[in-house]
Amino acid sequence: MSAKRRLLSAFIVLLLSILACNMPGSSPNPPANIPPPQVIASTLPAGAVSSEPSTIVHQSMPGDVSLTGDINYDVESQTTSALHRAPYGDVYPYDRLERPFTQNDMTYLPDIDIVRFRLSSDDTWYYIFIELIGSNPNDPLSIDYGVEMDQNKDGFGDILVWVHPPYATGWTTNGVTVSTDTNHDSAGVSAEQSDAPFSGNGYDTVIFDQGQGQDPDLAWARLDPKNANVVELGFKKSLPGKAFMWSVWADALLRDPALFSYNDRYTLADAGSPQKDNSYYPLKALFAMDSTCRAVFGFKPTGYEPLICPPTTGPSPTKEPQQPRPTCPAGRICP
Repeated sequence: MSAKRRLLSAFIVLLLSILACNMPGSSPNPPANIPPPQVIASTLPAGAVSSEPSTIVHQSMPGDVSLTGDINYDVESQTTSALHRAPYGDVYPYDRLERPFTQNDMTYLPDIDIVRFRLSSDDTWYYIFIELIGSNPNDPLSIDYGVEMDQNKDGFGDILVWVHPPYATGWTTNGVTVSTDTNHDSAGVSAEQSDAPFSGNGYDTVIFDQGQGQDPDLAWARLDPKNANVVELGFKKSLPGKAFMWSVWADALLRDPALFSYNDRYTLADAGSPQKDNSYYPLKALFAMDSTCRAVFGFKPTGYEPLICPPTTGPSPTKEPQQPRPTCPAGRICP
């Protein structure tokens, strides 16, 4: 190689080295006039579960509430579980189902057995607390829980907030749906009797599905962080309004709001009974579920509202109380 070519090659190498040192990103220290990245605070409080689809943007969520609210009691079957029966409380005409047992052999399922239920509120949210005998709502049975609300106080449910597992201690919209009944058949033809076989469509319209809907923050669910046996639901107060009746559910069988009410889908003979003094014992088509009477919120009841909870001052006894029945208007069946 000639001296002229060697000189030209050295010049090219030197020029490329100078250019490489001035390329963006080649220096370990960024220029002083570029500000550091900005950290944007989340709009959700601490403890939120961020596993929803990234397209859903939440603006608000329920607070970190404690187990509060007036206590409503449900019949519990733990005390008679060794006898493979419910003590009482399965009132089939009212769709009040005390069935935390397996089909036929009547094995007790404590994570389905509701013992107490409560409601509390703040400025924005209603909170529902479903207290269970068992302490594993994430039971392999895959148990759904829910709250049914009757705005008209006529025994027909109008709104159903329903939640599917898995459950975690942080508020999430995962697995949460809100359905409404647009044609008034969620209780069949009558709210106080079984209309089986009935072929209505129950809760026919889904207005919220895991953050999808007009309000992505409408309804949430979690496990109580301090009580492993408590499932909590939180939903906007604007959903049911200021006055309504409500009941709660645990369901590991049908798990379908479109089939409400379950007592209208099967006759008692087909559904079976959890009580040994009933000729249809044991459980057949309807098992692994529990539902409660209807509590009231925001109004003073007369006591004759369909499906209303009877007055109580303490836990349900193990035997059905023998109390005088109230005098009912003609043609009505009173609880």
